[in-house]
Amino acid sequence: MKQKGPIVAICGPTGVGKSDLAIYLAKELNGEIINFDSVQFYKDLNIGSAKPGEEERKLVRHHLFDILSPDEEFNAVKFVELADQVIEELWERKVLPIMVGGTGLYLRAFEYGIFEVKVKDGLREELKKKAEYSLKELYEELKKLDPEYAKKISPNDRVRIVRALEVIYSTGKKFSDFHKENPFFKKKRREIIKVGLILPREELYKRINQRVLRMIEKGWVEEVKSLLEKGYPPDSKAFKAIGYKHLVDYLLNKISLEKAIKLIQRDTRRYAKRQITWFKKEPDITWFFPEEKEKVLKFVKERLSHGKYDWFW
Repeated sequence: MKQKGPIVAICGPTGVGKSDLAIYLAKELNGEIINFDSVQFYKDLNIGSAKPGEEERKLVRHHLFDILSPDEEFNAVKFVELADQVIEELWERKVLPIMVGGTGLYLRAFEYGIFEVKVKDGLREELKKKAEYSLKELYEELKKLDPEYAKKISPNDRVRIVRALEVIYSTGKKFSDFHKENPFFKKKRREIIKVGLILPREELYKRINQRVLRMIEKGWVEEVKSLLEKGYPPDSKAFKAIGYKHLVDYLLNKISLEKAIKLIQRDTRRYAKRQITWFKKEPDITWFFPEEKEKVLKFVKERLSHGKYDWFW
């Protein structure tokens, strides 16, 4: 695929300040922001996803936010398709695409492309229908066919159970083996200037704990309550996001609010650790601290000037 212009991507763990940096660079470099955070795709999940607010969106145009209802499914293949469309449109307007998010799988899929498994006709629909009334049975089947992968996921994770079984039934290979063999192409489909933001772990964890408390103060519980009142079931896709599932449990009187907050803080810290591990393994990321905005700007300008994409200056 021929690349017509430059692309910048800002990545790193949750709570590190990626959105602030993205807005700063967009204002300085005539850019617009493209989301690759898996939770921020969903409408009505605003507070808990740390989605940019109205004031931030007035400063810079944002893309691929609020594109899904809370019960819709989404995947890396669909993301790549949508991101390509947005970026082509930005290049036509001579605008710099600035991707920002923490879902490493989506960024890698965009950069390299991803193999799609050809699923047998009717299999996906058959498994989804079966999962509606016999999810436990499907999970037990997965444990027999691929115990390694089954241990990694929840027995209630309908999407991953169905996905793993459809790959196994369609290819005859374990889903865990498929992942080990790397479902990505080796040759890049896109060249990206990648910026990573990082903080000392203790400072990052402190930020995360404080941010969770601020989200509760802003009305996160009321946001989840409103979603339930709109008729979205507790097992909706979006409610599997960190924090939302614990607040659903609180609203269903399964746990106390204090317990929910502690679990959210714990799970968010664990998620940040996984994100750091993922991005540290990715090639070509240049790392900065959040306060080094001017340094990042200088770095990006230098990379752009060394390339063949200086038409937007």
